[in-house]
Amino acid sequence: MPEGDTVFHTARRLHAALAGQRLTTADLRVPRFATADLTGREVHDVTPRGKHLLTRLSGGLTLHTHLRMDGAWRVYEAGERWRGGPGHQIRAILGTESRTAVGYRLPVVELLRTADEDRAVGHLGPDLLGPDWDADLALARLRAAPERSLGEALLDQRNLAGIGNVYKSELCFLLRVTPWTPVGDVPALERAPALAARLLHANRDTFRRVTTGRRDTPLYVYGRAHRPCLRCGATLREAEQGDGTRARPTYWCPGCQEGPAPY
Repeated sequence: MPEGDTVFHTARRLHAALAGQRLTTADLRVPRFATADLTGREVHDVTPRGKHLLTRLSGGLTLHTHLRMDGAWRVYEAGERWRGGPGHQIRAILGTESRTAVGYRLPVVELLRTADEDRAVGHLGPDLLGPDWDADLALARLRAAPERSLGEALLDQRNLAGIGNVYKSELCFLLRVTPWTPVGDVPALERAPALAARLLHANRDTFRRVTTGRRDTPLYVYGRAHRPCLRCGATLREAEQGDGTRARPTYWCPGCQEGPAPY
């Protein structure tokens, strides 16, 4: 599940493969931009912004993509067989003489002027892995809606950019409150931004997330429903959290985490 750390890692791989090179192949397989010709343009850089990827090209253009739940970029050497999925799942291809980047299952593929990037990412809060990270601003944005559940507030990219469903559950566990606890009732809320940044920084160089410090059981609660808590031994639980249109599986420990829960 791509979150801020995955996007950071992906951007670094794309940047290493494409930056400073001219495109010899470019194919955007979405109706709106299917006729766009990017061949001959130089790739200046690939920059992550929260869960967004910005590939900046010469001529003042930016390719904006988002991985959401199951999108992925893969980089292949010249002549290497593509293995990221069937051809009908490919949404973008950017190739140079030596490497080709292929975007699979990308729900967002958009060309825009580099000067207009704020139209795509200007709404985002401080980026947990970016140069603009500001823990105080992130905390202030979380506190602005004290009645909102902590889980939903952490997922809101306008508060702080980069947290997804995995880190939401793990952070709530580390803060010892359920994801349904109102933000205003979280005793150690001031710890949340710095803790989130520490977790993402610790995992930004690998696709295997570890929050426990253990390789055998890398996560405290996410994906571990009905198993014993590593801290207290209680049986971990799972329920959906969301507004009904975007409910997501959420995990917590009824022994370690205080606050409201569905049952």
